Amino acid sequence: MRFALMLLLCLVVPNLEASEAPLEVRGATTVNAAQARQLYELGVLFIDVRPAREWSWGHVHGALHMALDGRFADLAQPDWPRGMPMVLYCDSEVCPQGAEAARRAVGWGYQQVYYFRSGYFAWQLLDFPQGKGSAGELIAFIPGAPPTAAGPD
Repeated sequence: MRFALMLLLCLVVPNLEASEAPLEVRGATTVNAAQARQLYELGVLFIDVRPAREWSWGHVHGALHMALDGRFADLAQPDWPRGMPMVLYCDSEVCPQGAEAARRAVGWGYQQVYYFRSGYFAWQLLDFPQGKGSAGELIAFIPGAPPTAAGPD
């Protein structure tokens, strides 16, 4: 019985490893945490492509949540301006969804795509502005509506 359990573990455990995200995505600019923070300070839109559960645990403050297997596909719609700069991110270097999101965005014609490969974990480690859930989050762009500024009147 012990032998069967060990054999099963040896066969299953290697398949549970996370795959590493690519270093770059053709057509996108890969940025590190410091560069991502600079873009954040400039007001560039951050899009978190992680599942809702991970988003609720914490994210870049002000980021738009568009799970890769959900609302992210909305970006393919023509209402979104293709010249809008965006930073796409996932958890870390072992989360390839950020790279896949960048690949799709470039394929849909977005011209200023920033791929934040080290993702939210690096952001959190440096104690950059973070949010939890949707409390205090503002969305300044609504597809199909005229652009508006976020913040107090």
